[in-house]
This record gives sequence, structure tokens and C-alpha cells, in this order.
Amino acid sequence: MNVEKLNIENALKLTQDPHKTRDGDREKVLEVAIGREVRAFRRQQEITVAELSNLTGLSVGMLSKIENGNTSPSLTTLQTLANALSVPLTSFFRRFEESRQAVHTPAGKGVEIDRAGTRANHQYQLLGHIGSNASGVIVEPYLITLTDKSDTFPTFQHGGIETIYMLQGEVDYRHGEDVHSLKPGDTLFFDADAPHGPEKLVELPARYLSIISYPQNT
Repeated sequence: MNVEKLNIENALKLTQDPHKTRDGDREKVLEVAIGREVRAFRRQQEITVAELSNLTGLSVGMLSKIENGNTSPSLTTLQTLANALSVPLTSFFRRFEESRQAVHTPAGKGVEIDRAGTRANHQYQLLGHIGSNASGVIVEPYLITLTDKSDTFPTFQHGGIETIYMLQGEVDYRHGEDVHSLKPGDTLFFDADAPHGPEKLVELPARYLSIISYPQNT
């Protein structure tokens, strides 16, 4: 087995199964949510784990397990932590209880977007959008259709990470100093802060998914 194949297999082992609950079963998700809140409140008040241990009588090891979601703390323990951190007991369950949104966009019903520099016969459809959410990340999926050849194209530059998945046609796509030939089934994943955009329309019509993600605070 060559080194490249071994590295790929090792990377795949680290990949999350998208069909599993993010942190295991429902109980595990609750433990992780509580742990994140305990850590967030502790750091917000600039209290070290050792100092919180002295305030609560809980061992440093136990606090570490709680913050990492590796143990299910009792209500008594949670009340002790709430008192030490001067927060309501219910605040530890805030993330677990937050609603999770889903956006269904029927075929052909995406919202058409005019991006700066876009041309006639270059169609951008926003397929869905969720604003504020617990993950702290905004994701915008677009379906882009290019049906008219042109010698020059505008380049885009914005914050975040972008993923392009080619559906139809062929496009030479620029990212920074590099140009990538994209054919159906190809994926391009890149830092969107570098200038990027179609360099040459090789085969039309060209259609691809563009998924942009960036922090909420940008």
C-alpha cells in the first residue's frame, strides 16, 4: 500500500458519518451541550478549571469530563456549578433546547440573485438561507447556470469558504493564480478571499452548485 493511499484511508477514518447524530445518541448530545455551556460561562468569567474546582469542590478531572461532554452530571452537580458561575441552572440547557431550522426549496423555486458583475444569461439562484443559528456559521447554497459565452468574466472576492460542484458543461475556473478545469462531478473547495470566478466557458450550458459558508459575525 503506497503512502498516498494510506493517507487517504486515514483521513476517511476521521470523517464523520453524516447519517449519525452528531455526538452519538440524544443523551450524549445533551452532555456535550451542557459541557459547552459550562466551559463558555467559565471562560466568560475568566475562571480557570482549577479555580472552579476550588469554588465547587469538584475535582479538576470531573470538571474536565463535564466540559468535554464525557460524563452526565447530576442535577446537584449542575446546581453547584450554576451557583459558582452565578447563572440560572436552565442556562446549561440553552443550546440543547434551541430549535433547528430546515429550508425546503422546490425545483425551480430558488430566489434569483443579482451578484455584482453578473451578466445576462448568467443565472444565480439562492437555494436556501438560514440566518442566526447555534452553529455560528452562515451557509448559502447557489445553483449557477451559465448559458452565454463571453471573453471576459468578473472575479469575485469575499470572506469564508466556498465549494463548487460541477453538474453540467465544462468551465475553466480561476482561483487566485491557478485555473482549474471543472467537468461534471468535479469539486473545487477553496478560500473565497482570493479572487475567483469562471475564466473560460468551455462547454455550455454550464451548471454548478456553489456553497458559501462564513461566520455570522462577518
